[in-house]
Amino acid sequence: MEIIDSLAGLREARQRVTGSVGLVPTMGALHAGHLSLVEFARAENDFVIATIFVNPTQFAAGEDLSKYPRNLEGDLALFEQAGVDLVFTPTPEMMYPSGYQTYVEVTEVTQGLEGEQRPGHFRGVATVVSKLFHLTQPTRAYFGQKDAQQAAVIQRMVCDLNFPLDIVICPITREADGLAMSSRNIYLSAEERQAATVIKLALQATSAAYNNGERDPQKLRKCLEAVISTEPLGFVDYISVADARTLCELTAPTEQPLLVSLTVRFGKTRLLDNCLLPSNLNNRQHLAQILGHSW
Repeated sequence: MEIIDSLAGLREARQRVTGSVGLVPTMGALHAGHLSLVEFARAENDFVIATIFVNPTQFAAGEDLSKYPRNLEGDLALFEQAGVDLVFTPTPEMMYPSGYQTYVEVTEVTQGLEGEQRPGHFRGVATVVSKLFHLTQPTRAYFGQKDAQQAAVIQRMVCDLNFPLDIVICPITREADGLAMSSRNIYLSAEERQAATVIKLALQATSAAYNNGERDPQKLRKCLEAVISTEPLGFVDYISVADARTLCELTAPTEQPLLVSLTVRFGKTRLLDNCLLPSNLNNRQHLAQILGHSW
């Protein structure tokens, strides 16, 4: 595995690569969810590039960039074991040199959900991902369903800016007890970690209500809220039942695919999760078609 920390080195290395390239962009602090993306990329491409970069421009005001978990040595070992061919590890100064003033902004699909909670977040995401696409020139890029709005934003950007690549969205990887894997899970105390399983229970209860015929979005939201309220350590940031293609919040019943999502705080840790309804859409065959790929 080749480790590159310069733009010139990456350009030179990329020129030597032949065949299809799969890209897995990360901010490090790897877990099994990241490695599942590598597994898909490895199976579907001749060459796999991963990136590790804690992107400062996607941290909203009040979020502590300095406290984001970092473990470069451990991450590199995991990428090597997973079969990554090249890892790019730029610095903030390299990606945003002095005088930097160019940003990518996706408008409508960034409204609401995380976009409302974290102003400026998706401008930072779109900017850094577009730069990584230009630098690595992938055939396919791999992202996880857990960050569903991010996936839709990137799909929209790729479509609007005519990037010559495919976006592959992979299902959420979960712990044995159902908690979605996240780099932030390490911040949970033992008590908070146990309490956090209520998120998956809320999604399961809402899915069951949907399967039993419930289509009223407000009643589905109340189902989520009712389950979360049983856990005194959990504090809801938002609960959403939205059109899965547009991410617009729904007010009337529909048979269109739904994105059910929520963020819940346990202590200082903010956890995000979601599911698509009908539940049979939560697989790779449908994810890219649903989350922003209808344009």
